[in-house]
Amino acid sequence: MFSLDWIYYAISWILLTWHSAWDAIGVPVDAVIGTNWAWILAIVFLVVTVRVILFPVFVKQIKSQRAMQALQPKVKELQEKHKGDRETLQKEMMELYRKEKANPLMGCLPMFLQIPVFLGLFHVLRRLDPAKINKTLYGWTVEQFDSASSAKLFTAPIAGKFGSTADELARLGANGTTVKVIAGILVLVMMGTTYLTSRQMILKTGWAEDPQQKMVQRLMLYGIPLSLLVSGAIFPIGVIIYWVTNNLFTLGQQQWVLRKYPPPPTPGRTGVKSSSPVQPAKTAGLFGRKAAPAPVKQAPAAPKVAGPKPGAKPANPKKSRPAKRQG
Repeated sequence: MFSLDWIYYAISWILLTWHSAWDAIGVPVDAVIGTNWAWILAIVFLVVTVRVILFPVFVKQIKSQRAMQALQPKVKELQEKHKGDRETLQKEMMELYRKEKANPLMGCLPMFLQIPVFLGLFHVLRRLDPAKINKTLYGWTVEQFDSASSAKLFTAPIAGKFGSTADELARLGANGTTVKVIAGILVLVMMGTTYLTSRQMILKTGWAEDPQQKMVQRLMLYGIPLSLLVSGAIFPIGVIIYWVTNNLFTLGQQQWVLRKYPPPPTPGRTGVKSSSPVQPAKTAGLFGRKAAPAPVKQAPAAPKVAGPKPGAKPANPKKSRPAKRQG
């Protein structure tokens, strides 16, 4: 049977390392405003550690999404060509993806790679029960275990959850109402930030033309946030802190990447860009109009009709009259 102990050891090591670092820096170990900040920061920087490790994968995800977006015109052609023949359409699209080395599932890879980390943290925090006998599992000392099991966020233990039983709350020394309020607020924040991360990417890259890709986008946008309303009840508060922090990190990272590497133009946008060359022509036309008023004024034409008469009154009549007399 496949063992996940290596994940539990890795997660524990990162948590304990960051906790020791914050303790050494001088972050209070005891609760301040009902919160043990050294443990909260340890969870936050567990996210930072994982995201730094996965950053190359995130870059590959962006490149894959760009490749998929660039293929949308060809995908649309295939959809028109094989309308009504879904089996042939799927084969042709798979062949197109293979030929262009684009992977539709690459967009979900960073999330899938974080699942073991999430499960590992979930398992480790569930073990933070003062009634546990083996407190030194996964590299913990008894002192570290007792410190973490009593760690709180605004008086709610990080090992507690919205669905904690009265017996579990009693062992953690927690108030049931406080745990439910803190956990409930965090679950709503978790749902909101999960929705925003998906919405941010879709707004920047647009909805996919491929029905499968579009279905995945809708699942990411609506399905996962709604599912958290139910599953969030079994997540320890520490795990929800991890999820929310991860979402906020993702929002910032996506914003930076999308600004630095904007998505390629879609067919609609290329049309706009094709009109943009016309805009310079229009701006040139505006400059032309500025030059055109001179021709419109047409110094030769205007002076011929009205210009010479007022200008010639002082001199020309005298010259013209003798000329006429000479004639």
